[in-house]
Amino acid sequence: MKLNPLHWIKLWREPWRKIFWSSFYTFRREDGEAKRWRLDLAPEDVVFDIGGFEGNWAADVHDRFGCWVHVFEPHPTFAAAISARFEGNPKIIVHDCALGSKDGVLSLSDSGDASSVMLANEENSVEGRVVDVATFMSDFEGDVSLVKINIEGGEYDLFPALAKAKAMARFKTLQVQFHLYTKDNIKDRDDIRADLANAHTCEWVYPFVWEQWSLSR
Repeated sequence: MKLNPLHWIKLWREPWRKIFWSSFYTFRREDGEAKRWRLDLAPEDVVFDIGGFEGNWAADVHDRFGCWVHVFEPHPTFAAAISARFEGNPKIIVHDCALGSKDGVLSLSDSGDASSVMLANEENSVEGRVVDVATFMSDFEGDVSLVKINIEGGEYDLFPALAKAKAMARFKTLQVQFHLYTKDNIKDRDDIRADLANAHTCEWVYPFVWEQWSLSR
């Protein structure tokens, strides 16, 4: 990805965005995507894919390790397509909802893999369902070996709710993509990382691209 002139102007006006671009180029140079797949999973393990989009990551993790995958996708069109894609595969379970701090409805921008509650507007948006993560985790049996979180800003609502529900320690490994929409997101991420450090250890990090945390032994 190259920066076009508009991006350079934006960086000049908002220099705090440089943290993302520096991290992005380092991630690519160090083949961070390959690092994301250095996982120790077995067919009996349970994985959460929070932010399923088209289901490609869910398909990949299932094909590689044979594990159980719960996919969470609130965008109604994407959720329906994922359900159809995995119809007949009992080990991939699709939830047509987001996980958040409370039950409700959210407006999502209709922008493909960048669909986000942070960018939604009335002219180009769809509604999605939100399920209270505390209730979901209370009803869900067992622990989760891996959770992948890529929810276009929704992480800033989800993580505090997980901490409040004391559910964080039920995730053995977390891979999360934090998003940098405003300067305040830098502190938001720092606060969440401080909470994560109570039970997890950061194994590798590319700020605002991807980072991995594993349950401390």
